[in-house]
Amino acid sequence: MSEDRDGRQEGRSPRDIRESLLITGGTGTFGNAVADRVLPKMVTEIRIFSRDEKKQDDMRRRWADPRIKFYIGDVRNEQSLKDAMTGVDLVFHAAALKQVPSCEFFPIEAVRTNVLGAENVLNAAIAAGVKRVIVLSTDKAVYPVNAMGISKAMMEKLAVAKSRVANHHTVICGTRYGNVMASRGSVIPLFIRQIQAGRPLTVTDPHMTRFMMSIHGAVDLVLWAFEHGNPGDIFVQKAPAATIETLTEALRRIFKVATPVQVIGTRHGEKLYETLLTREEMAVAEDMGDYYRVAADTRDLNYGLYFDTGRSEVSVKDDYNSHNTRRLSVDELAEMLLSLEIVQRALAGEEIED
Repeated sequence: MSEDRDGRQEGRSPRDIRESLLITGGTGTFGNAVADRVLPKMVTEIRIFSRDEKKQDDMRRRWADPRIKFYIGDVRNEQSLKDAMTGVDLVFHAAALKQVPSCEFFPIEAVRTNVLGAENVLNAAIAAGVKRVIVLSTDKAVYPVNAMGISKAMMEKLAVAKSRVANHHTVICGTRYGNVMASRGSVIPLFIRQIQAGRPLTVTDPHMTRFMMSIHGAVDLVLWAFEHGNPGDIFVQKAPAATIETLTEALRRIFKVATPVQVIGTRHGEKLYETLLTREEMAVAEDMGDYYRVAADTRDLNYGLYFDTGRSEVSVKDDYNSHNTRRLSVDELAEMLLSLEIVQRALAGEEIED
């Protein structure tokens, strides 16, 4: 890649990528979507790194493509990462413990995977001479109130800290997004199963808002970060949001049912709305059209820069959250939902399983 006047690497079009890619946690929704996107034209090899041999076998059978290689391992085990990372050009780090309740009850497990595991990934990538690493974070890392969010916030801090180190040539940057529609463990598959079973839709709080992003949008965001990221950057995609009440109404309209809604109350560690950028970040964020870029804080341990000076613009900025972004109507959300594979399968009569 060429460099601009500041010595930063300019982005490349995905059409120009002819390199090898490793995806940690690659058997999940994100890994499959990346394979869909990049196999036809973008990479010489994809390495899928995960603990789940059953899902690896499912993926192997689905693709039957010699360019996809499978590595059994765990991000908690740095040696297994070293073996898989050798000769890799690019890394998408998606492996994580993502369920809020399980992380609340087993917070040290969230630390071991989301924090120490990320440290292992970054160390292995740097040691292997990987060109670029994109770490995948979450809205829950912003103003974190639960163990999952705290652990992902620490992952972001690790990535930014590693990006400051001058004795390696690995570009490390990150992406941050809310819940991906219909991803594993998300509420849309649960609601569809409840509709199919004739059970009430269990809603924690109908006034909660959530960003509505498809898995294709998540892949777009990561590829944008790959093309345009400088060391330590965090990228956020602008996205519309909807209330949980709007979501249930859209699903009932799609499936032509009058399924009742049962409000069960907020779960442990659950937020009223998702926040993708703090107001401090909004004060320095670069608006790139469909995306925000937040450059790394380059201050050092000269504490005067933290305590003797400040930014007046922070006081007048709002954070970027699912309460103040564009709100989808029932019709708009129904149109988005109809594009989801899981909704299409359910409309065709397939029973959606856990």
